[in-house]
Amino acid sequence: MTVLFFFQIHCRLINHLVMSSILSNVLPAPEDPVLSVIFACRDDPCPVKLNVSAGAYRTEEGKPLVLEVVRKAEQQLANDLSCDKGYLPIDGLADFNKLSAKLTLGDDSHAVEENRVVTIQCLSAITGFLSVHLRAPGYAKWSGGREAAHVNTPRPVPNPTWGNHPFIFTLAGLCVEYFRYYDPQTRGLDFEGMLEDLGAAPSGAIVVLQSCAHNPTGIDPTLEQWEKIRQIVRSKGLLPFFDNAYQVRCTTTFAFGNLDSDAQSVRMFVADGGECLIAQSFAKNMGLYGERIGALTIVCTSQDVARKVHSQVLLVVRPMYLSPPIHGASIVTTILKNSDMYKDWTIELKGMADRIISMRQQLYEAIQARGTPGDWTHIIKQIGMFSFTGLNEKQVRWMAKEYHIYMTYDGRISIASLSSKTVPQLADAIHAAVTRIA
Repeated sequence: MTVLFFFQIHCRLINHLVMSSILSNVLPAPEDPVLSVIFACRDDPCPVKLNVSAGAYRTEEGKPLVLEVVRKAEQQLANDLSCDKGYLPIDGLADFNKLSAKLTLGDDSHAVEENRVVTIQCLSAITGFLSVHLRAPGYAKWSGGREAAHVNTPRPVPNPTWGNHPFIFTLAGLCVEYFRYYDPQTRGLDFEGMLEDLGAAPSGAIVVLQSCAHNPTGIDPTLEQWEKIRQIVRSKGLLPFFDNAYQVRCTTTFAFGNLDSDAQSVRMFVADGGECLIAQSFAKNMGLYGERIGALTIVCTSQDVARKVHSQVLLVVRPMYLSPPIHGASIVTTILKNSDMYKDWTIELKGMADRIISMRQQLYEAIQARGTPGDWTHIIKQIGMFSFTGLNEKQVRWMAKEYHIYMTYDGRISIASLSSKTVPQLADAIHAAVTRIA
């Protein structure tokens, strides 16, 4: 009886603890359109499944690529007994910040010469860090209180855009609206619609722009179009925020052909003396995905403004993570400081770029060879890591079920994930989806 009585009390105690659990009322999160695809592919037992949803470069064998110059830089760091693992300053490795700004703004940037540029080391997914800086009341501090009454001022982002952009700004408590960017009829840029929407944005709004190799569409404005965008952004008093995730990554024949071309859109805005924010990543262009290394550059109107902004940035960083990690920044700095390594880097970049361009051409030719209905020239006209195929969600889901090929529901595929072996597999699936599914 004593044992039974104790057992009953023990069970009641457990039930009470379960019933009073603080976390038991947590609701499941809504389905994430990207993560759900990744998880579905992960759980698919099919031996020939293909994941073309992730924005990460893969080799012809489907493996992540570690650049030889990165291995060389790591070996050099390992052999340097003067290197230590002490905390970095709050704003990061000084040489890394200087070289990162130089890579984006150029060797002869007047903004750098005039000391009105603030650069700090951050996570590669810098947009998350940046959105925290721009949330009220933080942004109100930066703007002397002018934005305190404008928390609900829309932050225009392109439609479509990288899927995490709206989540980041919404989580930061900011209002997000879209401006037209992609024209599904032409599968090109809706430039007139873009200008019209930007022209209707309220003064003081932060406008999100991708500097090159637009994700997910692979469609960029021309330099002439960028100049018109700059004019309307400045005339409306908007604050441009450049997501510069693909600079240099697409430059070596991804887009225009030299190491400065991909930064021209940013440099237009910097050259006019106005303000802008630039989120920079070394994930794609150095293959440092897991190192999560990037930089935030803030171009100000004067040295005095830059000094004040820098002080506010440090104030935000301190309670967030205090000091950034050292290893990724050291790799980037080693490569950018050494002229021979820098040259080796550009050669490896060109190899990656050439392979991706080859994958675009092979996919286009494979689709043409199958007689797939429609015009598929957009695949070879687009640039960067992605292609916006024009497939709809119903077709995408059907391809996952019938062909075990996984992509985001908007029809975006990562060209960088393809190989000569998998291109026919994808072309077969696209042909079947287009001919069978409306």
